[in-house]
Amino acid sequence: MAAEQMADMGGEPDQVLPAVPPPAVPGGPVAEAPVPPARPLDAVDRDILRILRTDGRASIRSVAERVHVSRANAYARINRLVEDGVIRGFGARVDHERAGQGASAYITLKIVQNSWRTVREQLQALPGATHIALVSGDFDVLLLVHTPDNRALRELVLTRIQSIPEVLSTRTLLVFEETDLDPRPDRPAELG
Repeated sequence: MAAEQMADMGGEPDQVLPAVPPPAVPGGPVAEAPVPPARPLDAVDRDILRILRTDGRASIRSVAERVHVSRANAYARINRLVEDGVIRGFGARVDHERAGQGASAYITLKIVQNSWRTVREQLQALPGATHIALVSGDFDVLLLVHTPDNRALRELVLTRIQSIPEVLSTRTLLVFEETDLDPRPDRPAELG
């Protein structure tokens, strides 16, 4: 990120948030980088995570002031959280409808046993795919997609997903309304 952009966001040019490695490229190598062993998080680490989940654009100075540590300490902690894979990236929460993606659906898939990695690669390449999970239960994969309209959604399911040889069946659940839950300290599942 350019120094001017960081300064515009209330940060300091010399105190840019650490870079997060890019996600695997669809069709690229299947081998995943080894994940370092998890280091325990203390109260300051958990406070930093709460702040960044609420405002991923928070400056290092702001984070440091809010958790009562020096800027150097805050930067080092955030860098460690990135290196350890605790922080996987920094992003924006998007209103998909306002962004031209008016149709959303959860699609459940039954797949051929032991084909998860192959199917995951193909699903990652789909336009509008935003979340993929291997799950237990009556189906194997849960996929969240956002498309411009129902016609594009139909095309995605009937032409793209059902043409994947390892996909045995699909079921599409239209989303009528969705709400992202912001991190709140009073929510029991929060870090801490």
